[in-house]
Amino acid sequence: MRKIIVLEFITLDGVMQAPGGPKEDTAGGFKYGGWTAPYFDDFAGKIMAEQMKQSFSLLLGRITFEIFASYWPKHEDIWSGINNATKYVASKTLSSSDWQNCVFLKGDVVKELKKLKNQDGPDLKVYGSGNLVQTLLKNDLVDELWLKIFPITLGKGKRLFDKGTIPAAFKLIESKTSPSGVIIASFKRAGKVKTGSVV
Repeated sequence: MRKIIVLEFITLDGVMQAPGGPKEDTAGGFKYGGWTAPYFDDFAGKIMAEQMKQSFSLLLGRITFEIFASYWPKHEDIWSGINNATKYVASKTLSSSDWQNCVFLKGDVVKELKKLKNQDGPDLKVYGSGNLVQTLLKNDLVDELWLKIFPITLGKGKRLFDKGTIPAAFKLIESKTSPSGVIIASFKRAGKVKTGSVV
């Protein structure tokens, strides 16, 4: 059985939309694309490089897949192994790609995701893919969250924890803070939410 790991850049108020550039995702009139750039230092870059070196398959939604497919085939020197890695794509409209090693999930996506989790193979890493992440959270399919939390609020935009989020407990497994104030924290799923009284 393999894990589904969600890796995201988010703001303090949970926005995950268009972290990489102004034109990455302007849906809803979003005008803050590229909000990670002023904070992305060598420290954060090294953490990302370490995470990208680990064995993986990718699990992506359509929009993120199209962004990746237009960029990474020509830049494998930055992310070694991405072209050879299996890319699983959840899309209602795409069924093929020129990018090698792509598998397009058909039919009931939740059922297909559960099948993937139960197979042998490298962990499934999810980048971006906001709609897919909501499906994963809603169906309790996220094993770990690897978050980079940036010290800004945007007030609007697509959020990581949105309508798909269910009550769930997580355990912090690692945390670091960059010189620019980015909190890099990893959490693993830890059962049900527990409540009590502090008085």
